[in-house]
Amino acid sequence: MKTSIDQSLIQAQMQRLSRMAKAGGDAAITNPAEVNQTPQNNFGNVLSSAINKVNHYQQQSAMAATQVEAGDGGASLVKAVIASQKASVAFQATLQVRNKVVSAYQDIMNMPI
Repeated sequence: MKTSIDQSLIQAQMQRLSRMAKAGGDAAITNPAEVNQTPQNNFGNVLSSAINKVNHYQQQSAMAATQVEAGDGGASLVKAVIASQKASVAFQATLQVRNKVVSAYQDIMNMPI
């Protein structure tokens, strides 16, 4: 259930950022209700939270795989595979974000002054 809430929160934030980009950056920030004044939503905290979530998925995957390998009666192979795929998808998404950030940094550094 929490994953569903997290996904809807991320999707709402992505839609807000998309509207801002289409309207030309600062021009889209006309509704003060859309602007989060809380310091917990800055880029560093969002990035840290996303990395912690990926780590959590990987830990869950490892624990589920260990339970299946140990023959724990309550462990399900299907749940272990799903946990593994969640961890894999989350890691690949994080890797793609990292690649885009590095590319943007290199583009900025190569700009003439």
